[in-house]
This record gives sequence, C-alpha cells and structure tokens, in this order.
Amino acid sequence: MSSSVIAANGGQGNPQGHCSQCGKVWTLKERQGVCQWCGKLAVSQTNGAKPRHIKSSRRRKQRQANGNGYDQLPEPHLTYYRIALPFAKSVPTQDTGDLLHTIIMTLADVASHTELSEAAMYRIASRTRADYWRENYRHTRGLDCGHCSNPQRKQCQKDWLYGKCPKAIKIERLSKPITDPDGNLTELGNLIADDTALDIPQWLEINEQLLHTPDRALAIAGKIQDGETLTQVERNYLWRFRHREQIILI
Repeated sequence: MSSSVIAANGGQGNPQGHCSQCGKVWTLKERQGVCQWCGKLAVSQTNGAKPRHIKSSRRRKQRQANGNGYDQLPEPHLTYYRIALPFAKSVPTQDTGDLLHTIIMTLADVASHTELSEAAMYRIASRTRADYWRENYRHTRGLDCGHCSNPQRKQCQKDWLYGKCPKAIKIERLSKPITDPDGNLTELGNLIADDTALDIPQWLEINEQLLHTPDRALAIAGKIQDGETLTQVERNYLWRFRHREQIILI
C-alpha cells in the first residue's frame, strides 16, 4: 500500500502504522485488534520500519507452487536432489528438469548396488552432466568427439578437420529436393518408407472385392471378426461362397 493510502487513513482518523505481527499497513480504525492481513491479534506500531509489500507473500507462494516438488522427497532421494540441482541448473532451461531427473535416478541406481559417499555422488552427477553435453553436441553438430583421444581432438580443433571427420553424422533436411526414379522432383521426406502408410493399390483392390461381395457374406465375416459362433446354416453358406470364389479364381 502506498504512502498516499496511509495518509488517507490518517486523514480519516485511523491509526497510522503497521501491524506488529506481519508488518503490513494497519487499516483498522482501532489501534488494537485482529489484523485483516495475518488474522492475528496485534497493535498498530510506528517504529519507522518499512511495511512489507502485500504482494510479496503472494509471489513467494506462487514460486513455491510452481516448484518441481523434489524438495518433498524422502531420504536418501532428497540428498540426491540437493546434489543434482546445481549440475542441472548449468544446462539450458528446457533440459534442466530432464537432467535433474536423470541424475537422481542414476544416483539411486548406483546406490542400490553399493554404498556411496558424498564425494562419489558429486562425481557421478558431474559425469552425468558431461554425458549430457556430449549427447547435446552430437545432436546439434553431428559430431561425436567423446570417443576420440585428446591429441586427435586438439588436431581437429587446430586444423578444423570437423568437416572431414569419418565419424561425423550426416544430417539432411527432410525438405531437400530429390529427383525420384521417374524423373519427378519431390522432397526427401516424401520418399521415406513408412510401415503404417496406406497401400493404395491393395486398398483399392480390397474395396473392389467388397463391392461385389454379397451382404450375407459380409454379415458372416463381421460375426467371425467379433468372435461370435456361426450357425450351421451360416457355415454351409460360407463354405459354398468360398468354393464358388475359388472356382472363379481358377
């Protein structure tokens, strides 16, 4: 609440000051009573201290509500979280949560097989972060320098041999123009095989067969698909239909 509001309260005859419990601006007409901010019995005091901003507690509660909840973990996972947090904050924001979870799970997995000291936990967290940066470098630049020796890395950096690296991952754009076997110009993404793609010729052939299939045969096929038992009459009809279609094919 601004100083102008305090002055206005004073002009109305209200006590000027701040709550002795929470420190916020005193708004009651009496000098003593239940503060409307903290709900506690308090008095209006003028000790010269600056009042606490009303919205500060709201922001603090909002920040707490937006937390990741890891600080509520039981031990020993709470210790894993506290060790992993500084390492996770050193990577891009979009990957902070993933790395934090990875470090915690890695520490828990190692701890299930052997006893870990605090120094060993920090070493594992540091190695996990290093693995993250190697993977990030490989995805963003197409290079995997983590398996090369230090002299080879220095040589590549000195002579800038990254473009000639035999281990470099070749990255292509899906929108890259490609000429297909028929001489038509198309995009690379359109030529990638997809097992879930619809086989148009087969689909047309099946639809053509269904158009000439009797309704009774389709009804029997639906019962078979649903796992229902066929009657003897339906079995006889299905046998005759299959026999007739086989003769046509021959």
